[in-house]
Amino acid sequence: MNIKNIMIAGGGNLGSQVAWQCAVKGFNVVVYDAFEKGLETSKSYHQAFGLLFINERGMTEQERDDAFQRISYTTNLEEASRDIDLVNESIPENIEIKKHFYTKLSQFAPAKTIFTTNSSATLPSDYASFTDRPEKFLALHFANGIWDANIGEVMGHSGTDPMVFNRVLKFAEEIGMVPIPIHKEQNGYIINSLLIPLLKAGVDLLRNNVTDIESIDKTWMICTNTKVGPLGIMDIIGMQTIYNIYTFVGESTGDQLAFDRAHYIKNNFIDKGKMGISSGEGFYKYPNPAYEDENFLS
Repeated sequence: MNIKNIMIAGGGNLGSQVAWQCAVKGFNVVVYDAFEKGLETSKSYHQAFGLLFINERGMTEQERDDAFQRISYTTNLEEASRDIDLVNESIPENIEIKKHFYTKLSQFAPAKTIFTTNSSATLPSDYASFTDRPEKFLALHFANGIWDANIGEVMGHSGTDPMVFNRVLKFAEEIGMVPIPIHKEQNGYIINSLLIPLLKAGVDLLRNNVTDIESIDKTWMICTNTKVGPLGIMDIIGMQTIYNIYTFVGESTGDQLAFDRAHYIKNNFIDKGKMGISSGEGFYKYPNPAYEDENFLS
């Protein structure tokens, strides 16, 4: 199974990272978003990533320009689907939106195309039956900040072809990820199964007025020798994604605490335009958040 032409569905932060990483590694990439605003956002991210790679990761200007030449953008799904070998979907964490997307994608994508989801909260089996190729449907999941947290979690469903599963593992390696095979469907994969309880605890400590933002993150950073705490991590992920995950958990499990966390994020951050790093403010202000100050932990 040759993989050369990639479609990234969704021009948000993580989808744009995946698109950039694929282009840097020599793949042809088309970014699809249903809205022109989403494409403009993705283009802005790519300009920023280009500067980042030159300033901090040893990329030359020629290599950056070559990467840009390999990326195109469109709001036309039929156009985006032409001659695509693999799709990675990073559209909003809403099951109905994703089902509609896969139904439409199946109408346009060539028979050879592998469909992968980058969903953080849902499972491949939630969508496989809404495609015309369940045997070629699986998850390829990335952690935010993919060139540093460079894992590619690959998780199929009961009907995924083992050859497709192994090819996607290889593809993850080809784009610079450490391939992580997951042999049984698990909500949250590995990384989010470990991470989400930490983020829940951080939100609960704050919304229950137990302590303050900086004390929560300082405690975690000092005791685990990490560069960022749970509230800083949520700024990186983005408040809309955090809200969507808590809402999905609440709707799927009936957990009132999940709804309470979602409402807290919406009322205190989303409604105030504090979307995280992408908007310049979340729990911290950017581009120079307090947790990066050399004296933060003292």
